[in-house]
Amino acid sequence: MKRHSWRQASLIMVSLVMIATMFSACSEKKAPEAAPSTDIPAEEVKFPASLTYWASMGNAGTVMKSFSEMGAYKELEKRTGTKVEFQHPPSGQEADQFNLMLASGKLPDVIEYSWGGVAKGPDQAIKEKRILRLNELIEKYAPNLSKVLADRPDLKKLVTTDEGNIYVFPFLRPEQELLTFMGPTIRQDWLDKLGLQVPTTIEEWEKMLIAFRDGDPNGNGKKDEIPFLLRDINVAFVGAYGITDGFYREGEVIKYGPIQPQYKDYVTMLNRWYKEGLLDKDYATTDGKLQDAKMTGNLLGSLVTYNGSGVGRYMNLMKEKDPSFKLVGAPYPTAIPGQKALGQADSPFAGVGAAVSASASNPEEIVKWMDYKYGEEGHILFNFGVEGESYKMENGYPKYTDEIMNNPDGLPVAQAMAKYMPVNWSGQFVQDKRYIEQYIELPEQKEAMKNWLDADRSKLLPSLTPTSEESSSYASIMADINTYKAEMFDKFIMGAEPIDNFDKFVETIKSMGIEDAIKVQQAALDRFNKR
Repeated sequence: MKRHSWRQASLIMVSLVMIATMFSACSEKKAPEAAPSTDIPAEEVKFPASLTYWASMGNAGTVMKSFSEMGAYKELEKRTGTKVEFQHPPSGQEADQFNLMLASGKLPDVIEYSWGGVAKGPDQAIKEKRILRLNELIEKYAPNLSKVLADRPDLKKLVTTDEGNIYVFPFLRPEQELLTFMGPTIRQDWLDKLGLQVPTTIEEWEKMLIAFRDGDPNGNGKKDEIPFLLRDINVAFVGAYGITDGFYREGEVIKYGPIQPQYKDYVTMLNRWYKEGLLDKDYATTDGKLQDAKMTGNLLGSLVTYNGSGVGRYMNLMKEKDPSFKLVGAPYPTAIPGQKALGQADSPFAGVGAAVSASASNPEEIVKWMDYKYGEEGHILFNFGVEGESYKMENGYPKYTDEIMNNPDGLPVAQAMAKYMPVNWSGQFVQDKRYIEQYIELPEQKEAMKNWLDADRSKLLPSLTPTSEESSSYASIMADINTYKAEMFDKFIMGAEPIDNFDKFVETIKSMGIEDAIKVQQAALDRFNKR
């Protein structure tokens, strides 16, 4: 769930172009046989004896070598009798390994991936007989997922492509509390020491940052405080101006934030803050490890961070070192008092899920096996793990045990969870809100969630999919634009490029093809609205 740096984003876009080429190459080879018909009576279909399953390790990579060691999958094998041979790409090499797998034409039975972001899109993958269209298989052999989609037409719209295909057993997050997990975060103890309230506007933020710079809130008699760390700032402050750092919509019209006049106001503000010492001068070279050192070293006053790995982790790290240490998740600030800013929120379905390979010999059995996770027993298993080990039922509420919440080996909650279930990153099941109610256990985390939810999300886009014809050119255009935009953003902030050259920046982005990219996104939104 972490944001990518611009360099990572650029690599991802380049990977999409590579995938498009590989799909094209694959289509020239002998395609796998089409899926068998769904004439087998549902009552005659059994769980498969075995299957092969490709998936990223996610958070589990730090505590195990394979999903076969995970509590939920070990228990699933006991219940279904299905032996799963897991295949995991090395961490950080997922896209490259996915590309190579597609190019080889030798696909496992199940592929768990972010299919919505694959170049040419999942519809083309179905046409080229790489993966199966699942609509009829789900309707006949997956009663649990069928019920989920029937009960939530909004989710069914998201998991169905523009051409009417359902292509994965999806990872679904149906509640808003599961979709908002990061935001602006401030040292509450510094606010208290300086007699300040939690800021809600850009003007109030600036006054607070000045006070952090000049008021010696860390009490060491030195002017060494870092008022704000710029990492991931585009999530925090650009929304104050009613735009995003990428594509968004005004009504049903697609726009691109960095070429709007409001973006100039945004970078002008950040440039002023940088010159006045309100931003970390070394923000561009500050990684996660250095960020941790600045926060735990009592130097950093505010930043954008996650509720679990940020607010919760820092509170726990500092509770013995500095009992007065306290964080507060602040509302997304607005540039206009009384008007809500745009906030962060993921899509309930972002294209992540498990596809069935077109070469699988027993798709009906595989579909039945995957559908188990959407039933009541499977839902509990993949959200809470093994009863008596990772959770226990208390008045009908699945409560995580100390094995998870206070791990005897000292594992953070996220890693302790990963030993038993994939609930805090991905999979093919419906994420349960009762997970997040316990994962954000501290009062500071609960307040952060409440404040971050109090934001406008009306301009955020659903997950959109370009057509196969649009995909390659779009990926190429945006790879170049994202690289250029990120470089110029830093130059504007640090003063290496005069703000007066903003119009030239806009014209350059236009010359790189942004209008064509906007047309692709507009067409995708129009198709989405017609689903």
